[in-house]
Formats: sequence, C-alpha cells, structure tokens
Amino acid sequence: MIERNLIQQAVDTFAKAKRLRCVCHRNPDGDAIGSITAMAQLLELNFPNATVELFCVDPAPPTFGFLPLAHRIKQELKPEEGDVFIYLDSAEPKLTEYHETLPQIFGGTWPSVCIDHHPTNSRFATVNIIVPEASSTCEILVDIADTLGWSLNPDIATCLLTGVYTDTGGLVHSNTTSRVYRTVARLLKAGARQQMIVQQVFRSAKISTLRLWGRVLEKISITPEGGAISALTEGDFRATGADYSELTGAIDYVNAVPGMKFSLVLAERAGKVKGSLRTLRDDVDVSKMAGAFQGGGHKKAAGFAVSGKLVPEVRWKVQQDQAN
Repeated sequence: MIERNLIQQAVDTFAKAKRLRCVCHRNPDGDAIGSITAMAQLLELNFPNATVELFCVDPAPPTFGFLPLAHRIKQELKPEEGDVFIYLDSAEPKLTEYHETLPQIFGGTWPSVCIDHHPTNSRFATVNIIVPEASSTCEILVDIADTLGWSLNPDIATCLLTGVYTDTGGLVHSNTTSRVYRTVARLLKAGARQQMIVQQVFRSAKISTLRLWGRVLEKISITPEGGAISALTEGDFRATGADYSELTGAIDYVNAVPGMKFSLVLAERAGKVKGSLRTLRDDVDVSKMAGAFQGGGHKKAAGFAVSGKLVPEVRWKVQQDQAN
C-alpha cells in the first residue's frame, strides 16, 4: 500500500531527532487520538534515544481517555533545535491550529513527516506518506509497522483499532474494505482490546452528550436541494453543559434521514462556524462542497471552518384560501 522508499525516508528522518514531536488535528477524533498515541509508543520502542512528545491544541476527549498516552497530550508547543515533527491525520497545517502561532514548523525549517489518509492532503511535510484509499491513518500505521517489522503490543493495537473502528463507524461505513477487515484481524491477533473500545466509544454517552444530540435532532431541517441540516450555537453547548468534542457522532444520525443527498451539521465555536458534511450517495462529493469554504476531506465525509457566527433565519408563507 505504501512505497518502501517513503517509509525508509521517514525512518531516516526519525533517526536524526533529539525530540520526536507527534501532532494531530484540533478537536481530535478517534483516528487522531488513536494514531498519535500509537505512533508515540512505536517511536519510543524503536528510537529509545529520542524524547517522544504528543501535542494537540485540544486535549483528548474523555471518550478516548482509556487509551495509553492520551493523558500525555500537551497543548503548548515550543520548537527547539533537534526536533522532528510527525503530523498525523492532518490534511493541512491549519487543521492543527498551530499554523497561527508557529507557522515556521510547517515551512521546512524543521524536518517533518506527515502520515494521513485524506485525499485533499497538501503534502506540507518534508516526507509525506499519504494513502487516500486507506480507511484511516491508523490503518496506514499498521502497514508501516508491518513493513518495518515493528512489533505491535496490546496497548498499541488497541490505539490503532480505535482509529480504524471510529473512522469506519464501527465497520459499517462504505470505506470498510476487505483490507480493513484484514487490518482488524491483525490487530486482534496482536491483543487489541476490542470490547473495551466498543464499550467506551460506542456504548457510553454522558447525559450532556445525549442532551446535545437531542438539540441536533430537534433542529434538523430539509433543504430544497435535498440536504438534512442542523445547527448548534454556543448557547446550545452552554445549555446542555456539553463540550464541543461531544458533538462527534451526531451527524451520523442526521445522515440517516432517508432520501437525502447530503447532511450537514453546523456548530459555533470560539468565533468560528465549523461544518461537518456526510453523504451516503456515490454521486455526491461532499469534499467539493467543503472546498467551497476552504475545507476538505473525503468524498463521503468532509468538513470546514469559517470565521463568523450563526444567524437564524425564519421564513413564512401565507397561502390564501381559494374563493368559491
């Protein structure tokens, strides 16, 4: 699935580092948390002379707190000589949000490796391992580890299986290929704690999460173009007591409305409106829709963020009775 020379370039880059600094995208999902924690463990085992650190502008959501090393994710990043950056599940610098305060770490001043599965990846690192046909970044990491002969222990396998499970919606999304099933079998053989993942990720929900999702469902409207759309303001998050990370997964229920061409969930956060797009249809490409707002993603799952706020709009139409 990956060119061997690219993997070797990445390994050569890792070997020169004093510090290996793993970075994932803001508002991290299961694939981001799974890949950053798995990669950090793989690096610690195979490059013991380097310091390994994990960074994200947002902490790991409580849902993924059971994963090893999730508690080690830091928010404040200060580049130093001897750093090598490993960007995981991030299609472009702005998705990490470090581009605003640390643009220099994306300009080639520091050696870097990007491992990602998004077809819109801008290949901003010095070594780019991009596999658009992969279900998840975690699936790519399994292939890299197996190519290099790196062993997978139960902790690493659990992190990787979490990413595969969440990005395939529990093996039900259309990106669940035969390769995905082989990857899952490989991880289970390595000792991945499948039932822990299922319980923590798919069968546990806080009251605040359920209340937030209730508002998402209550606000669904259908557009003339065949879209199911819902929107949440910052007031909705305050009223339900939910964190922004608790919105993850709600769009799958909006996307379940029969006959829709696409679904969209908009949410206010810190002066920005963030949109998540999904579709079940083969003739709709939501990554192109997200691209209209400088976003991106996959054909059937994409997102974007724009500065601004949500303003409700109400329309009424008066239909007069026909005179007899």
